[in-house]
Amino acid sequence: MYTDPIADYLTRVRNAISAKHRVVDIPASNLKKEITKILFDQGFILSYKFEENVVQGNIKIALKYTADTKESVIKEIQRISRPGLRKYSHSGDLPRILNGLGIAIISTSKGVMTDKQARRENVGGEVLCYVY
Repeated sequence: MYTDPIADYLTRVRNAISAKHRVVDIPASNLKKEITKILFDQGFILSYKFEENVVQGNIKIALKYTADTKESVIKEIQRISRPGLRKYSHSGDLPRILNGLGIAIISTSKGVMTDKQARRENVGGEVLCYVY
């Protein structure tokens, strides 16, 4: 039993990248599915598949590496808001990651989205993680 499923998700991805794995399996939840869709849409992962054959379900994520140097596209993936210390931001105060090269994943009242989408829709929320 773990108390922070999002931190577990990010740690599994981080460990798979450091071990140069092609695919990582993660126990599924609706929030993790939304984060996975965002990572795919932003080009940080190659593909994903939701498996519903077990009780909780699994997410299979194919990690993306560069063709020439075989380095991961994800340089760093970092948890920001955690159960002991939640981090919230207004739409005007949302963080910019590497001057727009990275993304911040935000949980808003309109769903989980990137910092750019949240600024466009003028909503704030809980800053879940940074990816670059």
